[in-house]
Amino acid sequence: MIDFSLTEEQELFRKAIRTFAEQEVAPIAREYDEREEYPIHVLRKLGELGYLGITLPPESGGGGGGMISAAIMSEEMGYASAGIYLGIYVHVFLALNAIARFGSDQQKRDYLEPGIRGDKVGAWGFAEPDAGSDPGSMTTRAVRDGDDYVINGTKMYITNGSIADFVVTTAVTDPQRGMKGLSLFIVDAKTPGFSVARKLRKLGVRASDTAELAFQDCRVSKMALLGEENVGFANAMKTLTAGRIVSAAFALGTARAAFDQSLAHVKGRHAFGQPVGQFQGIQWQLADMALEIEAARLLMLKAAWLADSGLPHIKEASMAKLYATEMCARITGQAVLLHGGSGYMMDSDVQRFYRDVKVMEIGEGTSHIQRNTIARQLGL
Repeated sequence: MIDFSLTEEQELFRKAIRTFAEQEVAPIAREYDEREEYPIHVLRKLGELGYLGITLPPESGGGGGGMISAAIMSEEMGYASAGIYLGIYVHVFLALNAIARFGSDQQKRDYLEPGIRGDKVGAWGFAEPDAGSDPGSMTTRAVRDGDDYVINGTKMYITNGSIADFVVTTAVTDPQRGMKGLSLFIVDAKTPGFSVARKLRKLGVRASDTAELAFQDCRVSKMALLGEENVGFANAMKTLTAGRIVSAAFALGTARAAFDQSLAHVKGRHAFGQPVGQFQGIQWQLADMALEIEAARLLMLKAAWLADSGLPHIKEASMAKLYATEMCARITGQAVLLHGGSGYMMDSDVQRFYRDVKVMEIGEGTSHIQRNTIARQLGL
């Protein structure tokens, strides 16, 4: 049976991470969005406080929490700033999570442990210029050469790309096997042949760092292989399935921020001699927004509960991610409308929420990919 109440430990964590987000993230969200710069000090401080490792193994310095704890962190941080949290999300729930699940003891000492402390920042190198939703089209190659691999190729739209100390990246190790010929590697940013080709500018989440990465005869030791050779796609999908639950919570937090600001606005804004919120049409809009947020929360919690219980949750993770991210797009759009002209101005928070959310429908598998996954899980 699903119990929706938080444990005492989870409730204490929620209060602590909410306080951190309110004091350290929300006040600088607009500034760093306008500067298109990532506040790396936020990630470092989360590491100092032990929050980066909340769901990671205790033996590596983590807290050992489950998906519910991950969801708590993502919702509260997403409420404060989607752009700032995106860099943390990729670092923790993609790069570090992959190393925690598939890494060797040495890889965990070299990257997971300092990553949990915030001493090293990770990136997730999956997408390519012509391969995102279709990983079988990846062209980045890793060719075995004695005790090394030589990597050549390009990775695109990589969050944390230009600030990362290491990248967990996919590369083709057996071209004849398609997606079953992919492997994962940990590439240190100081490795000769690895470079940041260019930083990329974006519509939203502009406080996050995004870059194109290049591998040109980038030679790494066979010890850089993460997990077994040619099982990189399967391992990446396991990492992404967990990430989709976190992504749903992330979107939930941003939607809740847009809703709260809209609710306060319609209560305080007057038109035709009364608060805007007294008009039935406006009330119905807010009621529908509250309904959608609650529905997304329940989908996300079910998926997280299944994951924490060790039960199958591929379908539920995709459902939660699909509904929550599309819901967030609707809620933020309504928030701009409810604010009227003020919501369209660049000094408004709701326009930032509106811009930020679009990437949530694209990353971690597009909405189309989530629908494909759900359909396959239905046996279609």
